[in-house]
Amino acid sequence: MDRRSDAEEPTKALLPPHSRRRTRAQGGLLSTETGGAVTSPGILLAGGRAVGRGWTGYVPQLLLALICAGYATGAALGWGSARLALFMGDFGLSAAAGLAAVSCYLYSRTRRCRFRPAWLLFALSSAMASLGNAVWGWYEVVLGRPVPSPSLADLFFLCFAPPAIIGLLVLAKRPVTRAGWVCLGLDSWLIGGSLLTISWSLALAHTAEFDDRSVPHAALSLAYPMLDIVLVSMVLALHFRRSSAHRSAINTAIAALALTVLCDALFTSPLLRQTYHSGQILDAGWFAGSLLLAYAPWVASRAGRQDGDRVRTDRPSARPSRQIGGSLAALTPYLAAAVCTLGMLYNAVNDRRVDRVVLFTACTVVLALVVRQAIMLLDNITLTQELAHKENHFRSLVQGSSDVIMIAAPNGILRYVSPAAAGVWGRDAEDLVGSELATLIHPEDLGRFAHEIRRFLTASPVIEPTTRIECRFRSGDGDWLNVESTVNRHHGGLILNSRDVTERVRLQAQLQHNAEHDPLTDLPNRALFTRRVTQALGGRRSTDRGTAVLFIDLDGFKAVNDTIGHLAGDELLTHAARRLADSVRSGDTAARLGGDEFAALIVGDGGRDRAARERHILELADRLRQTLSLPYRIEGEDVRVAASIGVAFADPGLTAGELLRNADLAMYRAKAAGKGRVVLYAPQMQAEVVRRAKLATRLRSALDDGEFALLHQPVVSLSTGRITAVAAQARWRSAQGLLFTPAEFLRVSDDSDRTQELGRWMLEEAVAQAAERAATGHAVPVSVRMTARQLLDRSAPPGSIEALLTRHGLPSGALLVELADHDPGVPLDDLERRLAALRRLGVQIALGGVGNGHAAITALHRLPVDVLKLDRPLVEGLVESARLHKITHGLLRIAKDLGVRSVADGIDRPEQVLALRAMGCTHGQGMAFSGPLDEYRLRRALAVGSCPMPLDPTGQVFIGRQASRSHNETAVPPT
Repeated sequence: MDRRSDAEEPTKALLPPHSRRRTRAQGGLLSTETGGAVTSPGILLAGGRAVGRGWTGYVPQLLLALICAGYATGAALGWGSARLALFMGDFGLSAAAGLAAVSCYLYSRTRRCRFRPAWLLFALSSAMASLGNAVWGWYEVVLGRPVPSPSLADLFFLCFAPPAIIGLLVLAKRPVTRAGWVCLGLDSWLIGGSLLTISWSLALAHTAEFDDRSVPHAALSLAYPMLDIVLVSMVLALHFRRSSAHRSAINTAIAALALTVLCDALFTSPLLRQTYHSGQILDAGWFAGSLLLAYAPWVASRAGRQDGDRVRTDRPSARPSRQIGGSLAALTPYLAAAVCTLGMLYNAVNDRRVDRVVLFTACTVVLALVVRQAIMLLDNITLTQELAHKENHFRSLVQGSSDVIMIAAPNGILRYVSPAAAGVWGRDAEDLVGSELATLIHPEDLGRFAHEIRRFLTASPVIEPTTRIECRFRSGDGDWLNVESTVNRHHGGLILNSRDVTERVRLQAQLQHNAEHDPLTDLPNRALFTRRVTQALGGRRSTDRGTAVLFIDLDGFKAVNDTIGHLAGDELLTHAARRLADSVRSGDTAARLGGDEFAALIVGDGGRDRAARERHILELADRLRQTLSLPYRIEGEDVRVAASIGVAFADPGLTAGELLRNADLAMYRAKAAGKGRVVLYAPQMQAEVVRRAKLATRLRSALDDGEFALLHQPVVSLSTGRITAVAAQARWRSAQGLLFTPAEFLRVSDDSDRTQELGRWMLEEAVAQAAERAATGHAVPVSVRMTARQLLDRSAPPGSIEALLTRHGLPSGALLVELADHDPGVPLDDLERRLAALRRLGVQIALGGVGNGHAAITALHRLPVDVLKLDRPLVEGLVESARLHKITHGLLRIAKDLGVRSVADGIDRPEQVLALRAMGCTHGQGMAFSGPLDEYRLRRALAVGSCPMPLDPTGQVFIGRQASRSHNETAVPPT
C-alpha cells in the first residue's frame, strides 16, 4: 500500500510515523549522555576515535546544524522526486538512528565513560529504531508496497522506548530515601496522567474507537502515543534531578527528546495525520533528534569540565539558576495536575461527556497528588523537628563554648556575641552587641588587624576560606588580653571565633626569656650576649666609637666550691652577677657565659681619641675588678675571690665572633700573668695562640709518626766524678728538622691525653734501653721524670710499672722515678700510697723541683722519697747570690738529716760544682759534666765510667777547660 494514501488508511498514517518518531526520539535521548571530545559522524563510523582539540570548539556544532538544515531543505522541496523522498524518509532516518547507536556504543567503550550501562542502553534503543525504519523502507522503497500492519517494524519500534527510559533512570540523580523513590514515581504519574488526559481528550479517544479495525491495530495505534507520554513524563520528572556532573549531556538529551515529542504531537494532530507521507518536513525533526544523540556523548566531556569548574569555583551567579531550578522542580507536580484539570474542562466546555479513561486518570492524578502532598507534609514535619533539634544542638554548642563567637556586619558593627564573652572578657554579650569591633582592639594592633581583614576579603574564598589573626582585646576591667581569632566570611561580613591566649603568650615570653637568660643569675646568656654584640657591631655609626667587650673570670672560685660547697658557690655567683649588673650602664649588657665566666658589652661613648677610649675602658674594667674582688658574705663568712678581665675593642671590620675571641684571649693572658688583673688585647696575642696551636697540632701526631727520641744525661758523684745514674730526657725532632726540648713542647701541649701518652712512652722506652744496656754490661740506674697525675693515671692498668720491669727483665732497683711536681689538685694521700707501693718493690723515688715553691717542702714532709733534687733555678744563682747560697745550704742540711741523697740539676759551670760539693751535695748533673747523650755516646761514657772533676780550688780554670773539652767530645750540641 502506498504511503502517500495515508488519508485512506489510518493505520498507515499512525504507525509508521510513530515508528520513525521512535527513531528520532531515541536519537534525542542518547544525545543527553555525558561524553568525551566532540566527534564527527564520519570519524565515529571510521572507528570511534575521539577527535582532538580541533573538534572541541564550534566546528562540530556548525557541521551538525548544516547537516540538519540540508535535510530540512530537501524535505521542504520534496527531494526532487517521490521515490527519493521515500528513500530519505525511511533509509535516511534509519542511517541517522544507526549513527546514534554506533556513537553511543563507541563512547561506552572509552575509559572516560562513567555511565557505561546508560550509553549501552541508548545504543540498543537507537539500534531498534534504526532497524524499524530499515524494515519500513524495505517495504516502501525496495518492494514498493505498503507495510503490513502489524509487522516486524512495529516490534522494533515498540522495543525502542524501554531501553531509553531505563537509560534516563541511570543518568538521573537517584533518590536516597524510600520516600524519595515514592515521590519520584508519583511525580512521573502526575506528569504522565496529565499528558494522557489531555492527549486522550484531543486525539487518542478517536484512535481508541475500534469501529471496523481489529484489536491489534487499535493497540498499536495507542502504544506509540502511550510510550511517548511515558518518555515525556520521565524526562520532565528527571529534568530537575539530573546530575550536575553531566548537565550538558542531559540537557542535550532533553532537547532531542523535546524535538522528537514535538514532531510526534504534530503528527498525531488532525491537521497532519491525514496528509503525512515519508520525506516531508516533519521528518527533519526526527532526523535532527538522532544526530543530537550521536553528538551528545562526545560534547559532554568538554562541557563537563566547564561544569566542574563552575562547581569548584562556586560562583554566586550560579546560585539563582539553581534556586529557580529547585522551584520549578517543586512546582512540576502541581503544574501537571493543572494540565489534567484543563483536560477535563476542555470536555466540559465542548459539551462532551466525561470519558471514563479521562475520569479514571484524573481521579488517580488527584489521588497521587494527595498522597504526594501527605508525604511532603510528613517530610516537612520531620525536617522541622530535625531542624529544631539541630538548632538547639548548635545553640548549646555556641552558648557552651569557651570561645567567643561574634558576627560582625560589613560596617564593623557587632550583630551577635556569644554568652562566653562574660567569662572570657568580663563583659556581657548584650553590652557588646551594637558596638564597633574596632573599639575592642588595641590601637597598636588595629592597623594590622584592618590590613589583614581587607586582604582576606579580597582573596578567593576557595583558596583561603578562613584566616587567623592575633591581637589584643580590651577586657571588662580595662586590661588588654591576647586574643586569637579565626575569621570566616558571612554575607559580606565576618564571623570571628575568638579565644583568650594571654597565658600562652605569657608562657611563650617566659620560655623565650629562659632560653636567653642564665637561670641562676638571670643575666643574658652566651647566645643573647652574642646576638647583642652582633647588633652593636651591625648598627655602629660614627658616634659608636669605643664599643668594647670585657671577659671576666673569677679566680679561686673552684676552691670555694671545693671547700664551702656548690650551694655557696651559686650564692657567690649570684652576688657577683648583681655587682656586675650594677656596675655597667643601662645601655650596656652584662652576661654570664657559664661557670664562673662573665662578660660585659660596653657601648661606645662616641669619643674619637683611641687613647682616651682605651684609658676610659681600662679604668672601668679596673673598677669592676676591684668591685668583684671585694669580700662576699656567704653563710656568715667572708669569702674572697679575684677577677681576671680581658678587654677587646670593636675595631672596624671585626665580627662578633672575632671580638669575643679577642676578649677571651686577653682574659687568659691576664690569668697567665698572675691573675687578678686587667689586660688589653693586642694582635700579637692571636699570633702567639696560632703558633702554639700549630705546634700543639704537630705534637699530637709526633708520637704516631715516631718523631720522639730519648736521650740520657749522666748523673755523677761530685766527689769522684763517677757516673752513678742517667736521667732520661725526651727530645722531639719535628718533620721540619727542628729539635724541641721538653720545656718547649710540653709548654704548648694542652692535650692531657697526649701528655699522659708521652709519659708512658718515655717510661717504657727508658726501661727498655736500660735493660739493653744492662745486658751488655753497662748497668746503671735510669731516672724518669713523671708528674703526680701520671703516677695516678687511672687509664693505665694497675701495676703497669711493675709489669713493665718484669717484661724487660730490669731489676726494680735500677729504676728511679722523679716526681716532677706536686699538683694541689692531686690528693696527697693517694700519691703517698702509690709511691709507697713502688718503693716496696725497690723503685727509688726522687723529689724534684725543690727550691721552686713551698709545695716541695710539703711533699718532702709527707711522701716517701730517696733522693732530693735541687731545682735548676736554685743552682743557677748559687754562686752570685748569698741568699740562694744559704737556702741551698739549708736544703742540703735537711736532706742529710733525713738520710736522703741529694742531686743538683743544672750544674753548667765548674764553680757551681765546687760550691755544691763544699755544701755537702753528693750528686749532680749538667753541662759541666755532660749534656744529654744519645745511646751510642752514652755507652762510650759508661765504658769510661766517670766524668772529669776539679781537684782543688786553685785549679778551677784548668778543670773548667778540661770539663768543657770533655763536654764538647761527648754531649749533643744544645738547641
